[in-house]
Amino acid sequence: MSIRTEASEKWVRAFVGETCVLDSHRPLLFWEEGFPVPGYAFPAADVRTELLRPARTDPAGPPFFLPKGPVSAWFDLDVGGVQIPHAAWVRDDPALAGLLTVSWQPGPVRWMEEDEEVAGHPRDPHKRVEALASSRHVRVAVDGVVLADSRHPVLLFETDLPTRYYLPVEDVAPAALVATEHRSFCPYKGTADGYWNSTAHPELANLAWSYSAPFPAVTKIAGRIAFYNELVDISVDDVPVERPVSVFSAPANRA
Repeated sequence: MSIRTEASEKWVRAFVGETCVLDSHRPLLFWEEGFPVPGYAFPAADVRTELLRPARTDPAGPPFFLPKGPVSAWFDLDVGGVQIPHAAWVRDDPALAGLLTVSWQPGPVRWMEEDEEVAGHPRDPHKRVEALASSRHVRVAVDGVVLADSRHPVLLFETDLPTRYYLPVEDVAPAALVATEHRSFCPYKGTADGYWNSTAHPELANLAWSYSAPFPAVTKIAGRIAFYNELVDISVDDVPVERPVSVFSAPANRA
């Protein structure tokens, strides 16, 4: 598995409560092969290594937030009695030799790029997100059961991800979906504070979502519902859209 790296000029900090556990003006962005979002690796001198303890076990958490290649050392983070298992690690790869990676898994660690809080993962400098209003005819179904039918979509184009179709609530079949308690955060769009399962296919967990108050760059998607192309059958202007395969195809990455 290859790793691509790029130096960043951003000032990056991480906090647990009011304690700064990491302060770096020289973070290294890296991308692991086959994984769509970057991570940061830091010189050990920029990390409060006195707060790290060798982990006794390997992690068994959600795979989306963990490294995709071999790790030579795992560390727990202990800040004033707040213990975060497997919070940091050293990748067994020459591209990241001598550097530490700290987890962005949801929890007590709060991240800052310059003076703006960022969650989920580092922002990718090569990522573009664009929301465009459209009059194309978008139809969403699963096994022939129509979940939504709209001629007023907003198309969201995001680098390295399938086009997402954000549809007005009134164009979604209300009996086809049931709300869940799931929430997620995107560094480019904000907090997705509405998620739904299919009533007919409960195994398709969190197949639809919505942002009630997205970031200013994508305000056009506010209050609209989108579906994972990976899980449903979408047609645009009566032409079927091929189901893509992405990290969101796996249930664990939507939980």
